[in-house]
Amino acid sequence: MRYPDVVVVGSGVIGAACAEALSAAGAGVTVLDRGPLGAGTSAAGEGNVLVSDKGPGPELDLALASLRRWPALLDELGVDVEWDAKGGLVVATGDEAAKALLGFAADQRPEGVDARVVTPDEAHEREPHLTPAVVAAVHYPQDAQLQPVLVTKALLAAVRRRGGTLRPGVRATGLRRRDDRVVAVRTAGGDVPCGIVVNACGPWSGEVSAAFGAPITVLPRRGVILVTAALPPTVRHKVYDADYVGAVASGDADLQISTVVESTAGGTVLIGSSRQRVGFDDSIRVEVLRALARRAVGLFPVLADVPVVRAYGGFRPYAPDHLPVVGADPRCAGLWHATGHEGAGIGLAAATGRLLTELVTGAEPHLDPTPFRVDRPGVLG
Repeated sequence: MRYPDVVVVGSGVIGAACAEALSAAGAGVTVLDRGPLGAGTSAAGEGNVLVSDKGPGPELDLALASLRRWPALLDELGVDVEWDAKGGLVVATGDEAAKALLGFAADQRPEGVDARVVTPDEAHEREPHLTPAVVAAVHYPQDAQLQPVLVTKALLAAVRRRGGTLRPGVRATGLRRRDDRVVAVRTAGGDVPCGIVVNACGPWSGEVSAAFGAPITVLPRRGVILVTAALPPTVRHKVYDADYVGAVASGDADLQISTVVESTAGGTVLIGSSRQRVGFDDSIRVEVLRALARRAVGLFPVLADVPVVRAYGGFRPYAPDHLPVVGADPRCAGLWHATGHEGAGIGLAAATGRLLTELVTGAEPHLDPTPFRVDRPGVLG
């Protein structure tokens, strides 16, 4: 029996994308997950592939690279994952918010973001049910959406087709080392030999890295989404309030609500978004649901009488500087990390898997990996 070259711990979209890219490069890959495959953070997201919410910098570079990679990757996978290049519409309902939005869009354009200023009337042509309070809007045609569970399953299926092994229900408890190099992942059911291990455990990456003897600072950040009953076509784009960008970039532990509304292929409307650092407390709080609903109706008054059929929440992997952690751990040869994408994991996954594989194999990286290195302030410790 040939032991795997790589063990990827975590089967969410980031772990799945890393496993897929590594297997495509010829590595033997085993994916471990303590629970069902793809059932954590990736199953609790909206499937956003966004550039609209990212200012100039390394995360935007990663997002643009991923946006370029996703269509070709999906063609290679040959599976319908409900890819929808619907575009995004960001709106402001106050003068200060409008000024900030237009300035943000102006900063994005030189970096390759298609940010088109539209008038309030044009915004209403795109979204007829939008509140008349809109005073400024920017259309982002590059924004897209896909179904996160479907794409995660498709990536993992590609790994299996190439001879990889998927092992749900297997908890990684530590590493076995020889001469300070990884030689196996320890599990309750025995060691899994390997030359490389990738920590892709999302919000649990901090816990897992500590168990591996090389702790990194990645924390859970709770988010909740409302789902309406299926409607006739009502919301055409991903539409969000201009203050969403500030909520994403904030490190505040207190509850933050910023309105995000979009439809799905099945006709339901997804309403977000909340951000709150409450550890791994997964309780659904009524005050959060009320705040989400109230803000959504403010943006789309037509939703006032639409029933909400369910609410669900998840934990986003949060790094203190709001950048993903992608690269080798300098303290342990053979240990790599791919985590910290917070709520952007779906959108950033394609480029993250490619970048990690380039670094592992020694290929020329398609973008600068330095900003995502493990040994940066605030992450290592």
